[in-house]
Amino acid sequence: MSFPPALLELLVLCLGLALLLVESFTEKQDRTLLAYIGMVGLGVIFLILQLLPPGPTGMASYVFDPVAIFFKKFVVLTTIIVLIMSVDYATTIQRFVPGISSQAGLGEFFAIPILTCAGMMWMASAIDFILIFVSLELVTISFYVLVAFMRRNASSLEAGVKYLILSAFSTGFFAYGAAWIFGVTGNTNLVRIQQVLPALGAENYSAILFGALLVLVGLGFKIAAAPFQFWVPDVYQGAPTPITAFLSVGSKAVGFIVLLRVVQAFQSLPPVGDKVVAALIILAAATLIYGNLAALPQTNLKRLLAYSSIGHAGYLLMAVAGISARDSGQAVVIYLAAYLLMTLLSFLILIIVSNYADGDEIVNFNGLSQRSPLLAFGLLVAMMSLAGVPFTAGFLGKFLVFKVAYESQQFVLLALGIITVGCGFYYYLKVVRAMYWQSAASNGATIPVSGLSFATIVLLVLFTFLLGIFPQMATGLLR
Repeated sequence: MSFPPALLELLVLCLGLALLLVESFTEKQDRTLLAYIGMVGLGVIFLILQLLPPGPTGMASYVFDPVAIFFKKFVVLTTIIVLIMSVDYATTIQRFVPGISSQAGLGEFFAIPILTCAGMMWMASAIDFILIFVSLELVTISFYVLVAFMRRNASSLEAGVKYLILSAFSTGFFAYGAAWIFGVTGNTNLVRIQQVLPALGAENYSAILFGALLVLVGLGFKIAAAPFQFWVPDVYQGAPTPITAFLSVGSKAVGFIVLLRVVQAFQSLPPVGDKVVAALIILAAATLIYGNLAALPQTNLKRLLAYSSIGHAGYLLMAVAGISARDSGQAVVIYLAAYLLMTLLSFLILIIVSNYADGDEIVNFNGLSQRSPLLAFGLLVAMMSLAGVPFTAGFLGKFLVFKVAYESQQFVLLALGIITVGCGFYYYLKVVRAMYWQSAASNGATIPVSGLSFATIVLLVLFTFLLGIFPQMATGLLR
């Protein structure tokens, strides 16, 4: 009897609910054990995904194709690393979450990301606006809780309010756009919409285009594309750091898989599809310029990574805008794989260093090479990969994105991409300079690293180089 692929999301959902129940009925149990149980459970899900072949699911709104499998693996792996970060971040959570016990709030902090993971996995397979909307709401409602989790921290509460208001606003755009498309085509399924569009009369083109642009606006908020990125810097800085990493990597990834599927559906009607691509080109250009220029003056590493996230959304939009090129989808997949490695590595090291410093400022990384050579080298690799230095995963991702832009004749985007890469070298090297050229503070002590974090850092560094040196690993990601 074959294993139903849709059961995977239910298993992840049950895992998260089970952890919440255990947390509720056990008072003296060490809450970090829940995080380890979550990691093991998600590891089992990852192995099942490795073994399950793509194939039909028997459901019109849910697919289990190679792209869906890749993104499911992506979000499961991201959630595992976020749980590892959360264990290191537990002392900060205990300081800012009131409760009658010292471990108040930790169980929920470890369980809710698993529920978020279930929503992201559904989004990876969703090809119907209704299922996309429902899974999107599961993800965003979970993030509402997680972003504002540190109730004694004013920045976290402010971030939660901003994320709640702007995310609800973007969801309204998405739902209204989907309603317009349904009103014209009579369908919410993307495959059926793609089949119906060529038969529509010219009088319906404006309505379809209006609906498509509203959907793009809604997704633009989710992927942090300019000019819909206003929430990113404050929310990223105020949220708990593991949740910032989750937003930056996991939320962005599933936003792009939905964007790819939606844009692909409209390519069957060139008068509309071409205008959607034109809108994507404008979004990509604005995102590249804003994200990279705004990152230049930043002195806070968390905020710098927030603007960096906006800039990387611009590079990914370049690949989506070149959807007519043969390797557009593969460029998005490989870039996101590289982005996972280098961004999660940056945030993991940021959490460890911040536990022994007064904040997230870049000056707190002064002399890190003397205090912890491992952390300094790991962050060096992450910064170099984010900048796009050869032999790193980030270089391969940018190379493929630029290749797609060239093949689709998006020469303006290509020129902007090259210029903004130069900007990236400047602000990423500020962190490297602090670690290796600045003197450590007089009270700077050696920073200890737990065994689990040590192993995670080593693996992330190793795969950052492997993906950059052996591109055949990347080309096999979709098989």
